[in-house]
Amino acid sequence: MGSMFRGEEVALVQLFLPTAAAYTCVSQLGELGLVEFRDLNASVSAFQRRFVVDVRRCEELEKTFTFLQEEVRRAGLALPPPEGRLPAPPPRDLLRIQEETDRLALELRDVRGNQQELRAQLYQLQLHEAVLGQSHGPPLAAAHTDGPSSERSPLLPPPGGPHQDLKVNFVAGAVEPHKAAALERLLWRACRGFLIASFQEMEQQLQDPVTGEPTRWMTFLISYWGEQIGQKIRKITACFHCHVFPFLEQEGARQGALQQLQQQSQELQEVLGETERFLSQVLGRVQQLLPAGQLQIRKMKAVYLALNQCSVSSTHKCLIAEVWCAVRDLPTLQQVLQASSSEVGVSAVAHRIPCQDMPPTLIRTNRFTASFQGIVDAYGVGRYQEVNPAPYTIITFPFLFAVMFGDVGHGLLMFLFALAMVLAENQPAMKAMQNEIWQTFFGGRYLLLLMGLFSVYTGFIYNECFSRATTIFPSGWSVAAMANQSGWSDAYLAQHPVLDLDPNVSGVFLGPYPFGIDPVWSLATNHLRFLNSFKMKMSVILGVVHMAFGVVLGVFNHMHFGQSHRLLLETLPELVFLLGLFGYLVFLVVYKWLCFTAVDSATAPSILIHFINMFLFSRSPTNRPLYSGQEVVQYVLVVLALATVPVLLLGTPLYLLRQQRRRQRRPAGGQNEDKAKLIDSPDASESDWGPDEEKAGCSEDDKDAELVPSEIFMHQAIHTIEFCLGCISNTASYLRLWALSLAHAQLSEVLWAMVMRVALNSDLAVGVQAVLLVPIFAAFAVMTVAILLVMEGLSAFLHALRLHWVEFQNKFYSGNGYKLSPFTFAVEDE
Repeated sequence: MGSMFRGEEVALVQLFLPTAAAYTCVSQLGELGLVEFRDLNASVSAFQRRFVVDVRRCEELEKTFTFLQEEVRRAGLALPPPEGRLPAPPPRDLLRIQEETDRLALELRDVRGNQQELRAQLYQLQLHEAVLGQSHGPPLAAAHTDGPSSERSPLLPPPGGPHQDLKVNFVAGAVEPHKAAALERLLWRACRGFLIASFQEMEQQLQDPVTGEPTRWMTFLISYWGEQIGQKIRKITACFHCHVFPFLEQEGARQGALQQLQQQSQELQEVLGETERFLSQVLGRVQQLLPAGQLQIRKMKAVYLALNQCSVSSTHKCLIAEVWCAVRDLPTLQQVLQASSSEVGVSAVAHRIPCQDMPPTLIRTNRFTASFQGIVDAYGVGRYQEVNPAPYTIITFPFLFAVMFGDVGHGLLMFLFALAMVLAENQPAMKAMQNEIWQTFFGGRYLLLLMGLFSVYTGFIYNECFSRATTIFPSGWSVAAMANQSGWSDAYLAQHPVLDLDPNVSGVFLGPYPFGIDPVWSLATNHLRFLNSFKMKMSVILGVVHMAFGVVLGVFNHMHFGQSHRLLLETLPELVFLLGLFGYLVFLVVYKWLCFTAVDSATAPSILIHFINMFLFSRSPTNRPLYSGQEVVQYVLVVLALATVPVLLLGTPLYLLRQQRRRQRRPAGGQNEDKAKLIDSPDASESDWGPDEEKAGCSEDDKDAELVPSEIFMHQAIHTIEFCLGCISNTASYLRLWALSLAHAQLSEVLWAMVMRVALNSDLAVGVQAVLLVPIFAAFAVMTVAILLVMEGLSAFLHALRLHWVEFQNKFYSGNGYKLSPFTFAVEDE
């Protein structure tokens, strides 16, 4: 937990891995997730690295696994999770896994192809059977085939002509229903009526062999004369993607063909059933192989990608890697390397090396602190070993949110919602939900828990529960005492609907309420004006304390990075400027609260006028001072605040230039000694990771380059202007606590007045009113959750986020670092 206040110490470590044990060592490091590899082959393309062939083989296996996974999903089956923690397989097993996977994929392709082919054949047979089974009636063109006793036979034989030997032919098939009308129209126009077409919709649906969806078809029977017309018909039906089948003229022959088709369909169904049973067996073997195989190949690929970042020694007997590792994990790292390389007879070696680059930031979190650290990291990852705002954000963020969201009822609902997620956090169903909004809420469940808890606390301070005041303790105001001593008559009460309580009357004001706002204020007409004054002053006090705390945290950064000059040249002037002006305003507010009671409140001076006169160096005869010698104190504070501006502006640049001149005057021997110390001490460069103005004009490759005075002065001028103007704007920005709190309270009051009060004040019968309250309360609950909890809660959350990012963290937190991203298999295991 100590690393929460400041990032852990991270060292650059060089690893010497024997070639025979390099794969095993890296695999074990991936299981533990201790180190982050640096790419020592950044100038080498990905296709020229040592293990590119192994990476390609892993990628080919991943493609095969993807095909198998799609086939399993296509069959409606689910893949079981892998059993236990599977390590990365040794390289010699890669060929075995590849052969087994390829054989299984080939077998699955063959079986799936046979299944598709059998389904297509069965589909054609069923369609042919449906075409022959449809009753289209005898075509008119076939009348000449009837016997001489037929009613359609002509009385006289037809005269001979050029077309007397033309034979009537038939075309039968099936077409999609939405194409039938267009097909019939095109046939009639193209053949000029020399045909007879009959269309009829199929009674039963057939299953499509590719998609498996039920489809309907329209069967047709076309009779025509002449070979040219037959060619036209066949071309047109082919363009419409019709299924054309042979059609026999004799009824007996058609029945025989239909029986033969039915027999073939039955045989095909039996063969198809056997094929599908065999396919199920193959898919069962895929279900057993795929989860473990996918996980192992992903780990193997990750290992080879990490090995590609290593360089090869000159003797080609070991691989050299550079990794970032936490100092506390170095003993564990050495033990893992020794255990992994013990079988080859040569032990892997790890030792720290000096580095001028800024190390990554490592802050360990748990399920409670992860959401708060995420808020800080969203602003920017801290520099190496910079003060971490997250531990303080655990308290300040929910508290500032609660100041804007203070309500006992609303806070209790949020607390219970978060508590339910916390209690059920270990259930697999809670983690398996893929809804993005739910995942956001679930990830910040502890943050919501504290936000709701603090909202309940501030709700008791404001004495608001769903905008209603509660009487926990007796009120400090007595209406009876005012009525007894003021002589209020019935006529006076009739003429004055609003009554005043005078605290100067004995017994009217009995003392302050024990905890929070007195409930009698909820009945007062000046309730809003009283709360405005209270919440505005409270916002200023909280803002000044919050910003001053941020400036104080900067002291720990300066001390840790060895920049003691900043304590006198920056931190002290900043505190004098902030506390001398706005800290004094807080003092005036607290002093007035403590020294002026309700008895002499009418004669209390105005703090705002005093604060304005403080900057104008003037006085107001109508506004008496709060204490003796007030004007002198105010003048001194303003002068001190103004005097700190040139110190902030010029102090640090002049000090840095003076230090540079000292270094230039040193003899060459002294510089060589400093460089020797730098090489011997791995942590000697830690002081170089200071703020940017100390590195202005100095590149990373040349730490001895001269500082550019213009850039230093420009950077410090920007910092000074930002801080001085920010003290004013940031203090005003904290007034959003007052504005959001007022908006939340008024919105709660409006919702209660427009929904619940209307139902409770109705003159209906008790039974009718009880029934009416059910839908009204349901509407009140829905609007409370949707408007006051979700919308208002999101608004208060965003404003609290801004107060931490802009007003608090910019006083000490740079956020220009980068995270330590360890090489780990944890993502693959999930």
